[in-house]
Amino acid sequence: MTAAPTAPIRTTDERSPEDMAGTAAVNGLLRCWIRENRVAVPESGPLLLQLPTSGTCLRTEVLYRSPAGFHRFGTTTLSTGTPVDAVTIATLLALEASAGRATADAVGDLVARVADSVRRVHLHLASRGRHGSEPAGTATPFLAAEQALVLGHPLHPAPKSRIGWTDTEAEWFSPELRASFALHWFAADSSIVSVSGDVAELLADFAPEVPEGAVAVPAHPWQARELYARPHIRRLLEADLLRDLGQSGPRWFPTASLRTVYHPHAPVMLKFSLGLAITNSKRENLRKELRRGAEIHRLFEAGLADELARAHPRFGVVRDPAWLAVDALGVEESGLELVVRSNPFGEHDTTAATGRTGCVAGLLAERPDLGRSELASLVEDLAERTGATTREIAEQWCARYFDEVIAPVLWLYETHGLGLEAHQQNTLVTLDADGWPCGGWYRDNQGYYLSERRIEALERFLLGVGEEGDNRCADAVIDERLGYYIGINNLLGVVGAFGSQGLADEQRLLAVFRDRLRNFPHLRLARTLADSATLRCKANLLTRVDGLDELVGPLETQSVYCDIANPLAEEAMLEAGENS
Repeated sequence: MTAAPTAPIRTTDERSPEDMAGTAAVNGLLRCWIRENRVAVPESGPLLLQLPTSGTCLRTEVLYRSPAGFHRFGTTTLSTGTPVDAVTIATLLALEASAGRATADAVGDLVARVADSVRRVHLHLASRGRHGSEPAGTATPFLAAEQALVLGHPLHPAPKSRIGWTDTEAEWFSPELRASFALHWFAADSSIVSVSGDVAELLADFAPEVPEGAVAVPAHPWQARELYARPHIRRLLEADLLRDLGQSGPRWFPTASLRTVYHPHAPVMLKFSLGLAITNSKRENLRKELRRGAEIHRLFEAGLADELARAHPRFGVVRDPAWLAVDALGVEESGLELVVRSNPFGEHDTTAATGRTGCVAGLLAERPDLGRSELASLVEDLAERTGATTREIAEQWCARYFDEVIAPVLWLYETHGLGLEAHQQNTLVTLDADGWPCGGWYRDNQGYYLSERRIEALERFLLGVGEEGDNRCADAVIDERLGYYIGINNLLGVVGAFGSQGLADEQRLLAVFRDRLRNFPHLRLARTLADSATLRCKANLLTRVDGLDELVGPLETQSVYCDIANPLAEEAMLEAGENS
């Protein structure tokens, strides 16, 4: 049984930003390899990873073994004892994983992304060291959480890769560097504009004036420059159907996804297309995703929101009520596709008794620049105020988190066949004045799954729902995807963050979540998460080795999935053995 560290782990030290970035990258790569290849990890001491394709092995020291997979490792070396960095490790792992399956280009792409990600994290940490780690006084709690992900996904080989951006562009547009910028605007002839919803009204407060018969179209500044390389956009500009108005208006803040921008005084957020490879895909809005968000908005407006409010009054869905797109001959997406998203998290979203809201990933994120995560701060503060131990606080916090944030997501799927891709970055948690979870939100128009088998439950509200958005799916596909996003990424991610940061005994938190999953006995997904010996897990490293884009092609083949041992069920079996 793995014991939690005796004291919270402080992630700040005297190492350079470059060293801290390298350590984070090495740990991420090793975690991916171990999870995706089901490598047994000892409680402590040396760990050898045999790599027969390259005739060597990697040797590292286990500093902390995490049942949820968030292990910590010391220096990693070759079998000769020579220390190796993240780029070398990525090369060796890619060669091993790709033997007989992937192209040289895909392997090279992975290695390049790892190198780029390490450098980006180095720049983030160096900037925080120069300019201070605390957010600006004008930042809302929502924005502070969006800017907190300086290291990125702890189980991804290249979480901060942004190949295509210069360092100057990164400084202009990165949330980790607390960037802000004015929007770039175009005036498009109304004959080439498709819209859904009250776009003009929603943009009216900050859009520039345009000639009669034209529509004001906002763009991300990087996107606006990149569009000039597209022949169909150049043809529209040459025909005077599209006019470049330049940047104007207030400065907006990029959120953790990079392409969605936020302003605390605006009633909406704006989600742009970016032809930039981020983690596993290029982040461009597809027309079906535009239609999907608007369709889901209509679904909730037609009565589903009322039912959700009655069952879970403190949980909501951030809507995408409108969209706008510029049409161009010969292409399905021109690159000027805009999602208009509601913004419930304005300037009054403060730390008052009404609570504060932020993405779960930002709350859990390790902060080498600060020395502890926001999660560690609130748990330790709660322990000091209440006199309870951090372990006791962690168990109570996780129980409330499940009830306020996860239970509504499972209820929607169980009751109505609507699955939400509720991974940490798509999941928002509302904390009360003391730091306890008291509500939650879901966001992302890409991540809605509608059960084909149970579509009648949703067609009570909106006939034909899921046809425009092209997101009706078989239950087996939904269960696999939600099993990863809700179970592995979200729940096990929460457990791993508590454990690896020295705040709790992971086994006890796994028991908390397992018990609550069993409150949904009629939902196969919940039964699988609670009791199946294995879970289907998205393999981020193998997805990159195979060169897949998660937004391209059929849903069933957009990512590589593998089987992993289920920590929830493992602990259940261990407990059963101890009690027999």
